[in-house]
Amino acid sequence: MIHNDEISGTATAGRPAEASSAPRSRLKAIADTWREGFLELVLWREKHIKERSFLIVLSIIVGVLGGVAALILRSLIYYISTFLTQFLSVTRSNWLYMVYPVVGILIVSLFVRYVVRDNISHGVTRVLYAISQNKSRLKRKNMWSSLVASSITIGFGGSVGAEGPIVFTGSAIGSNLGRVFHLSPRILMILVGAGAAAGIAGIFKAPIAGLLFTIEVLMIDLTTVSVMPLLLASVAGATVAYVTTGYEAEFFFVQSEPFVAARIPFAVLLGVFCGLVSLYFTRSMNMMENIFSRLSAPWKKILLGGSILALLIFIFPPLYGEGYTSIIQLLSGNISSIVDGSLFYGEGRNVWFLLAFIACLILAKSFATSATNGGGGVGGTFAPSLYVGCMAGFFFAMLINQVFGLDLSVKNFALMGMAGVMAGVMHAPLMAIFLTAELTGGYTLFLPLLIVAGLSYITIRIFEPYSIYAMRLAQRGELLTHHKDKAVLTLLKVNNVIETEFKTVNPGMDLRSMVSVISQSNRNLFPVVDADNKLMGVVMLDEIRNIMFRPDLYRRMHVSQFMSMPPGKITEGDTMEHVMKLFDDTGAWNLPVVDAEGRYLGFVSKSKIFNSYRRVLRHYSED
Repeated sequence: MIHNDEISGTATAGRPAEASSAPRSRLKAIADTWREGFLELVLWREKHIKERSFLIVLSIIVGVLGGVAALILRSLIYYISTFLTQFLSVTRSNWLYMVYPVVGILIVSLFVRYVVRDNISHGVTRVLYAISQNKSRLKRKNMWSSLVASSITIGFGGSVGAEGPIVFTGSAIGSNLGRVFHLSPRILMILVGAGAAAGIAGIFKAPIAGLLFTIEVLMIDLTTVSVMPLLLASVAGATVAYVTTGYEAEFFFVQSEPFVAARIPFAVLLGVFCGLVSLYFTRSMNMMENIFSRLSAPWKKILLGGSILALLIFIFPPLYGEGYTSIIQLLSGNISSIVDGSLFYGEGRNVWFLLAFIACLILAKSFATSATNGGGGVGGTFAPSLYVGCMAGFFFAMLINQVFGLDLSVKNFALMGMAGVMAGVMHAPLMAIFLTAELTGGYTLFLPLLIVAGLSYITIRIFEPYSIYAMRLAQRGELLTHHKDKAVLTLLKVNNVIETEFKTVNPGMDLRSMVSVISQSNRNLFPVVDADNKLMGVVMLDEIRNIMFRPDLYRRMHVSQFMSMPPGKITEGDTMEHVMKLFDDTGAWNLPVVDAEGRYLGFVSKSKIFNSYRRVLRHYSED
């Protein structure tokens, strides 16, 4: 018999479980309601708002969000750096410079390894890869991971810039917002560019430079579809910066001496000099990156990168962080203060010592930047290229003045050097010109900026055909460029055009069996494979037509006797540009595809590539 108290106890015991599950059910119901409502919104938008019109709205939203992200990043860097450096002395060296960079790299390495769990370094390169190879899709965590990692890296002294991370962040915002509304890859690409433009415009207060960045660095075509979204996003990002931080230029600059025509030959020489400095910066960065890539253990990278960075910053404190303080000092004429806080305090009045000190900064900056990123920090090369350019221009003018007794304006040439080195490193002369002008308000120096940036770009192009961001992708054939044919070939993948409906035969098969296989196939090409499926050759129907109807040869002839080697082989993973060159060199219409071990995978036909080419070209050329 069951007593009432037992029934009561059972009911009471069941209530907490019911009570705990009730909130979960309500939350799930709310989430489902929101999901269904949003899906209805997406469907309504597809019916009533054209994609191009909706793109304008989204680009403004992306621009505002990109500007806010830039503001957050700038604020985090400022507060972390100010908190750590407010106790440091300017009249002597500071041993904390040996500690901060190592601690910063260690924190960021742990954050990336255990929280982010993804490689987020080289932000601009990853955006280029996403555009070229991943249908402009970036992960959701990329919308915040670089903000946190780069603010810690730079705040603790990492000798990198915040611009690469903000480009990565803004692009991720644009990509994920577009994916929420199920937009096409072509529109996603524009939103990725809009986010990047907003980030650059927001962090530099440079809307024109933000727009030009997407064209020259991300290589997004400026069409009637893309121009307004990119421009609006860039303006929105800059507006956020203007409203929150004021309308003053990022770097204080007053042109005390006008640029006259007699200085043009020196501007020409500075352009060539900046091109060579850009080449040194790019090559030394790549060399250091290769060294770090050979280190498999993370702790080895942290130890090597932290040690190099700490030592360089201790000897040369101006290498700490982005280096914008040093740029402001040079542009404002406060030259001697560049040695403050170092072992060389008090030597700033010696002109030749200053020249040697600045030359060391130019040479050491690329090593400090690569040590920061190689050791596990997160940052970009925008600020380092501006820094090196400012130092290079200042060094050039000051050296000419001392050697030849001239009176070149060191401030003007420092400004011109910023445009020159950035144009060379980024392979973006227009962006470098307008960014330098917008950063400093130095629009009156437009002619010399054009000369220096243009000649620097021409000089480095002799040695390096791609920018520091694009060269590794270009080497692997994964870079989307303005060249329409190459861009479409980059978007095509070998795996997408492989045909596998070919009947395979083996070398020991006799002619009778071969004829049987032919009767079951609708193709005139037959790959010959061994027991391990490795490609041994091919049999062409036209080549055996004269013997396939002779029964007397059915037992005597075998595939190994009449097979032939293909004119070429495509290896899985080859770029489409390489594949098309192979077709041109061999004159073939069909080529076999094998893996790295030589195992047969299928065939690629030239006609299939042409069909895919036309389809992709039509899709990405819609205007």
